[in-house]
Amino acid sequence: METTHTRRWETVLAFVIIYLVWGSTFLAIRVGVRDLPPFLFAGMRFFLAGLFLFGWMRTKGTASPTRREWAGITLLAGMIFVLDYGLLFWAERRVPSGIAAVMMATIPVFTALAEILILRTQRLTLRLAAALVVGIGGVAVLVSRSAGLGEGAIDTSGAIALVVAAMSWSLASVLSRKLPLPQSKVMSSGTQMLAGGILLTLASAMLGEFKGFHPAGVPSGAWFALGYLIVFGSIIAFTAYVWLIHHESPTKVGTYAYVNPVVAVLLGHFVGGEGLEVRTVLGTVLVLVSVIVITTTPKKNAELKPVGGEAAAEP
Repeated sequence: METTHTRRWETVLAFVIIYLVWGSTFLAIRVGVRDLPPFLFAGMRFFLAGLFLFGWMRTKGTASPTRREWAGITLLAGMIFVLDYGLLFWAERRVPSGIAAVMMATIPVFTALAEILILRTQRLTLRLAAALVVGIGGVAVLVSRSAGLGEGAIDTSGAIALVVAAMSWSLASVLSRKLPLPQSKVMSSGTQMLAGGILLTLASAMLGEFKGFHPAGVPSGAWFALGYLIVFGSIIAFTAYVWLIHHESPTKVGTYAYVNPVVAVLLGHFVGGEGLEVRTVLGTVLVLVSVIVITTTPKKNAELKPVGGEAAAEP
């Protein structure tokens, strides 16, 4: 029988995993894309992770998705994995991992806008409007060309890619309420990863990433980054996340959205040698304040259904 002491340590361990592991995935992506084509790298990660989760659930007796569910899964996979993750992996060749994490933390900002304009599940109150302005201001600080903010602005194409990625994720979050998906969160996540991995690989081929690519010439560090993302980022951390949402309140579990960008910025600086100047600190603070206010603002109706499982939580 599970004791209170054992349960407490399991809870602490699960939070440590989703905080640190998911926060570190941005640096792992940065390491991998130095030597691996970004869309192919993302495709390998999610195909293998999705295949594992899909197979695991099938062995437990969970039914495969229906034809209608596969259609919804494929649509979301294109938006989440090709547009969101594909662009994130691509952008991390141009943008420091910590700043990429902060830019992706703006997803609640765009989701709130979608809820106000499309779903009508959120009212534009003064509190929410202020939070949206602060969040957009944080992004403006990160991409600003002002010399008074320390180091140079981030790469323009990378910044645009990250904004499009965050907007795509937000739109997918809205659409997820309208699409038929498997009831099992793990099965839904695994199949979206699996479909996303296939679509990313096809996108990689269309973009010509296979030309001149020789696996034997890829350094071991890139393969280690891939293995880390699959095993720790997509399987172990996702398992911890699923366990937590069944044992803790959504508000507590949702704190990963505030902690992960901070972990990513600190790891990027102390481990990855990335700059930590006024621009990065100010932009991070503004975005996180905006995210905290938005995610703690009550909605008119039920909260959005999580999309993509692991995808809803980390890169």
